[in-house]
Amino acid sequence: MAELLRSLRDSQLVARFQRRCGLFPAPEASGEEHVVKNYFYYYLFRFSAALGQEVFYITFLPFTHWNIDPNLSRRLVTIWVLVMYIGQVAKDILKWPRPSSPPVVRLEKKIIAEYGMPSTHAMAATAISFTLFISTMDRYQYPFILGLTMAVAFSTLVCLSRLYTGMHTVLDVLGGVLITAILIALTYPAWTLIDCLDSASPLFPVCVIVVPFLLCYNYPVSDYYSPTRADTTTIVAAGAGVTLGFWINHFFQLVSKPTPSLPVIQSIPPLTTDMLVLGLAKFMVGIMLILLVRQLVQKLSLQVLFSWFKVVTRNKEARRRLEIEVPYKFVTYTSVGICATTFVPMLHRFLGLL
Repeated sequence: MAELLRSLRDSQLVARFQRRCGLFPAPEASGEEHVVKNYFYYYLFRFSAALGQEVFYITFLPFTHWNIDPNLSRRLVTIWVLVMYIGQVAKDILKWPRPSSPPVVRLEKKIIAEYGMPSTHAMAATAISFTLFISTMDRYQYPFILGLTMAVAFSTLVCLSRLYTGMHTVLDVLGGVLITAILIALTYPAWTLIDCLDSASPLFPVCVIVVPFLLCYNYPVSDYYSPTRADTTTIVAAGAGVTLGFWINHFFQLVSKPTPSLPVIQSIPPLTTDMLVLGLAKFMVGIMLILLVRQLVQKLSLQVLFSWFKVVTRNKEARRRLEIEVPYKFVTYTSVGICATTFVPMLHRFLGLL
């Protein structure tokens, strides 16, 4: 067993996968970092890697909320936040290094400073795809095999992309998938209960803010700075903002409460031109408002924190300090979550897009 685990952590195994897919280290004299001999795999796995990154989740999750089902979107966000927090914390506790280069070719530079085990890309992709599949089985009528195939395909593509880009070992990816499967199995019986946590108590938002903030502020200390803490704070804060947004909607009766048991829709409505145009209009309006709120709140929160701690403005190193990084990230993305779930739908209603 120990020998098997060592082989799955071997960087040579990742390097062999890259070679089979046509990705090779460039000769030292060429001045290039790598040579691509199969562009089909190159673009397939680069695109698949993007499906596990922030740009996908900040577009897919809001789109789901505004155009498909807000309650489904909230469940996806809840599971995503849980899985990502556990995955990020596990990285900084285990402190397993990423595959060594050479022999592996690394195609991503931004997250090299993070540890490797488990792969949070694999965790997020598995969590989103299978939560979406499980949650829609009793809501929409579609072939079970089709839904399962799409969930497996999405998760598999993202997992393989982490090997192709040289960012994870096979064991990192398998570990991420296994942890996510366990978390889904453990939390599934409570999904319906979690969906109904919009308590009318005024103390509910205090818990929603204080507990996630403390989890972020007491994040495991790393041996050196990496973006893991900042990324974790962003994710947890967005989840707190979404939960708080739902509480605001229900507490102030901005929306009607969902029925405990959602009715089964006989078939997925056909995509028409009008639906597509309306969906894109709602998405563009929502994203523009979110970006505006994000920019304003981030700038204001940084100015307040820099003034409070007497730090020179635009000091990039100061942004990495615990007492500055966590509060400004948390305030910014909590505001984004509230905006997405409360103010964007209100704007949609004002503009006649609902």
